[in-house]
Amino acid sequence: MNRIPDFTDNELWIIKSTLQERYGEAPEVQLAETELRLDLARTELTVCPAAYWEVDKCHFVIAKTGDNRYRCQFFYRIHQMYGTGRDEYDDLTECVVTLLQVQADHHATEAGHG
Repeated sequence: MNRIPDFTDNELWIIKSTLQERYGEAPEVQLAETELRLDLARTELTVCPAAYWEVDKCHFVIAKTGDNRYRCQFFYRIHQMYGTGRDEYDDLTECVVTLLQVQADHHATEAGHG
């Protein structure tokens, strides 16, 4: 399998500007790599570029799984990992906005406000 290209400047701008809009100031976005099973029928792992940030002890990850393909999750501790209910996105803005909304809803529910 070909190497998945890193996040482009435009993709990073989408992430950072969406975080800026959500929080008033963008948290630092770090670039990393993660290994994912892209084909659930196979056990092969693929190295994927990832964008990571943390806000209020919550960790967020968006992995790029191909051209215009993204997966996301947020977690508090290793045993408290959450997704959005959707396996993959073909629109990065929708991915980031949905991730932030699901986390905000989860936080409100955990705090007894939802």
